[in-house]
Parts: sequence; structure tokens; C-alpha cells
Amino acid sequence: MTENVFDLLERRGYIDQVTFPEELKERLAEGPITFYIGFDATADSLTLGHYLQVKVLQHFQRAGHIPITLFGGGTTLIGDPSGRSDMRKLLTKENIDHNIRCFQEQLSHFIDYGDGKAIAEDNGDWLLDLKYLDFMREIGIHFSVNHMLKLDAYANRLEEGLTFFEMGYMLMQSYDFLYFYRKHNCQLQLGGSDQWSNMLGGYDLVRKLENGKVYSMTFKLLTTADGQKMGKSMKGAIFLDPEKTSPYEMFQYLRNCDDRDVIKFLKLLTDVSDAEIAEYEKLEGQALNEAKERLAWEITNEVHGKEEADKALASSRTLFGGSGDTDEMPTTELSAGEVEGGITVVELMQKGELISSMSEGRRLIKQGGVSVDDEKVASHDQLITPEALREGVRLRKGKKVHHLFTLKEE
Repeated sequence: MTENVFDLLERRGYIDQVTFPEELKERLAEGPITFYIGFDATADSLTLGHYLQVKVLQHFQRAGHIPITLFGGGTTLIGDPSGRSDMRKLLTKENIDHNIRCFQEQLSHFIDYGDGKAIAEDNGDWLLDLKYLDFMREIGIHFSVNHMLKLDAYANRLEEGLTFFEMGYMLMQSYDFLYFYRKHNCQLQLGGSDQWSNMLGGYDLVRKLENGKVYSMTFKLLTTADGQKMGKSMKGAIFLDPEKTSPYEMFQYLRNCDDRDVIKFLKLLTDVSDAEIAEYEKLEGQALNEAKERLAWEITNEVHGKEEADKALASSRTLFGGSGDTDEMPTTELSAGEVEGGITVVELMQKGELISSMSEGRRLIKQGGVSVDDEKVASHDQLITPEALREGVRLRKGKKVHHLFTLKEE
């Protein structure tokens, strides 16, 4: 007998909040359900932060349920105010349409859209054609401004200034659920825990207007042990697009995760079995590196393919072993004009975006945390010559960050 996807999600630690959990669990056991997850198209690539939602989509689809991947061609024109201290930058419709095409192409790598197994929708197709007065008469009357202003998404913005434009976001997102219920008999909306208030708006709307039996389920936001959002490095987001984040950089980011996070990430972001993860849970200290390698390989393999995952694994092992293979290492090319007469190690680190300030670089060097070609840097004003850069200079920050600097051929 196939396991109920609800039990799987609960066991692996995905679920945060659910409306009528026992009732939903019974409905999922009865047979296929149509559900949806929304993606506002604010960039031209999904990130590692989206990857938990990708795994949820896969788990549901494997259990025979039908996902709708909703792209926010309409809602992105406003922007979700949740978690913001200011209004989001407004994107053009052309930017948003391009981003949606990128998202859909990436998701098709993970989700099977063939033979009606999944549906792709763009809420711009219905939101952009709404007539304001008709919409406000049918939908707006069901939303209390007093209630909305108590929600974190809006309350946090009151002192800084909240526009009526942004308050419309909840109405639009809620209407999506009603639209899908009417069109696809969609009974379940999924999303991150920061979307709970927005999701309840849609849930209430369907129940009020259609007397429909629908559900909402949120997942814990993917954060690291130190509270940072998963998928954020010093250089910014870890993208699934290899042109933005190389397979090697993705692998190294995951390989370098905190000891406290590796088991959680294996459960949430991979298909490694419970039995195997239980064995990894017994490991401590240096032995945990085996689990970290498995985590990094599994995700890099699924996102970029086995060949890239194997190459990244081999390069990582070489670097951690200290022999210095640089084929897959993140690289910064400098022009002759930038290094004329030599460049200090601190300046080099800043060029490679390895530090946020010169003072941070000087502090790291003073603490003995920077090496060049396996030699510890003794002084922050140590010079790297153009000749050395022509041959390639390998810099290591701490134990885990490796970067190659070279001179452009001109």
C-alpha cells in the first residue's frame, strides 16, 4: 500500500501549519487531489530556497496527486509585502513574463507536466482582466481592513508607510484559490509558513462563496542553524541556473553546511531513505563530512546531473585534501590595469567578493585565516604580482572557501 503523502511530509519534518489536518489526511488517502503552489516571478531563476517547494511538489506528484504550479504574472506586478520593510521594486510585465518562462523551464526538469499530470498557470491571465468594481463587490466585501492591519505583513509597515496598492496583494492571492477551485476543483493550497495569512484569505473565500471543502498547508521556512535563510551565501542567493551559480559553487555551499543542519537538509531536500539518514545521524565531528558530501552530491545531481555532481565531488575532495585542483573552482579574472605594480591580498579578496570590507580582510589575515597557494598570509599588505596571477593564484579563506584569481589575456 502506498504511503499517505501527509505521513511522509510529517515524518520528514516539512509541515508547519494545516487547516483540519486529520480531515485533509483522510482526503489525501481517498484518491488524487488537485493542489497548487505559487511562485512570484521576481527573478529569472529559482534558488536553493525554492528547492523545498520543489521536493514537496515531487512528493505529492509521486503519490498520484495533481500539482498546479502557479506563476504570478499578475501578483508580481504588485509584490508580496510579507517580510518587507519597504515596497518591492516594481518590475515591468516584460521582465515578469521572461522570469516566468525561466521558472517554468526549470520546474519542468523536476515535475512531469505530460498527460495532465501537472498544470502550469499564470495568474496574469485572469487578474489582468478583472473589472475593479465587479471584483471589489464580489471579493473585497469579504476582507476586513481591521483584521488585515493586525497581520505581520501589514502591521510591520504601518510606521514606514503602507500603500493601498500593496494591500490588494492578499485579495489577489486569495482570488487565485477561488479561481482554481472553480476551474480545476483545486482543494489544497501549499506554501511557506510566511504565507499563512495570505493562504487563509483564499481558504475562507472558497468556503464562503462556494461552500467548498478546501485546505491550506504551510511548510517551515528553510533556515540554517544560525537563523539565516537557506540558499544565501556572502555573494547572494544560490541559484539553480548554472550560469548564475556553478554546480561546483552549489556543491561547496551544501558541503560546507553547519553540522547541526545536515540531517535536517537530508530529510527535506533529498530522497535519501529514512534508514540511510538514521545511520548518518549516528555520526559526529569529522565523520559527519560523509553526510555533508552525500547531501551536496544528491542535490547537485538532481539539479545539474550526475556528471556535474561527480566533478564537483572530485574537486571538493581534492581541495579538502589540499592538493589544489582548480578546474571547477570559482574564479575571478583581473585585468592588467587592476593589478599594475601588484595587488594586496586584502584587495584581491575584495575583488573576489570574499569579504564585505577591507577591515574584515585585515582581521581574517591577523587571525591566520587566509592562505595563498597553501602558504598562510602573514601581512594584510602582502603583494601578489601580475606574474603570479598570470600563472593563477589560489586563495583560501578559512578551511572551506577556495577561490582562484587569474589575469585576463589581453
